Amino acid sequence: MIQLIVNPVAGNGTAKTIGALAHEYLEQRGIEHEVRHTEYSGHATELAKDAADRGLQTVIAVGGDGTVSETGAGLMYSTCALGILAAGTGNDFLKALGLPSKWQPALELILSTAPRPVDTGIINDRFFLNVCGMGFDVMALDHTLSAKKYMKGMLPYLYGVIRAIKNFKPAPMHIEIGDEVKLDGRYMVCSVANGRFIGGGIPIAPVADVADGLFDIIVVDAVPRWKIPFYLPGLLTGKLINYKITHHYRSGGVLLNSHGMRLNLDGEILPMEQCQFTCQKDALQVHW
Repeated sequence: MIQLIVNPVAGNGTAKTIGALAHEYLEQRGIEHEVRHTEYSGHATELAKDAADRGLQTVIAVGGDGTVSETGAGLMYSTCALGILAAGTGNDFLKALGLPSKWQPALELILSTAPRPVDTGIINDRFFLNVCGMGFDVMALDHTLSAKKYMKGMLPYLYGVIRAIKNFKPAPMHIEIGDEVKLDGRYMVCSVANGRFIGGGIPIAPVADVADGLFDIIVVDAVPRWKIPFYLPGLLTGKLINYKITHHYRSGGVLLNSHGMRLNLDGEILPMEQCQFTCQKDALQVHW
């Protein structure tokens, strides 16, 4: 038994269309399934947990990264597997898994392959699946969200980056990585990554592995605003990690403190003063 969880507003209505096409595809093949539409924030988590409690085999998230993350939260440590049909503007976790971007090949893969485990993350008491971070990317995301109505892929994020350069100020951060690394200073970016991509395909953590039991932590030193554009090509091509201003660590646990911090949690911006990140090894079964 399969359940489709469709976010009807994701991708400016693209998810609703793909959900209907997937329903028709499954109907034609006589595959038992049900379709549920989300109605509010967190609804996908409730629907997914109910499906897992009822012993369903697979829940397919039809939407963007937010819908995928919410659905995954409801399936943690269950035997019910997550499938993904991309229908958002970024679809970054799908890229980390190397899944098809078109709905029909993705659905065929779900139906023909056994699920495999992936890691997930906990930040304080919140679930996350892809990447969390603070600093420049949060300011860029502020502007990105308004542009998503008109653009897809990396374009909204690039717009946000350009807008953020003008007013960005590095934030003071205290970062503890595992038991050995402690950093105190003003930094441009601190990203805690399970997946590899942000902003519709920007490889912020290009060597991250969703099944290694560790986060990739990317910390970027502060630079003057006028220098930021010179680092953008490296960010877009995954080479930022090789620059002298970038520090790369791997750990299953991270502590981050910053006064007045605003955190990007899988595309949602949340105010927090202190964040404790914990990697959950093999917590979620996914068709990939």
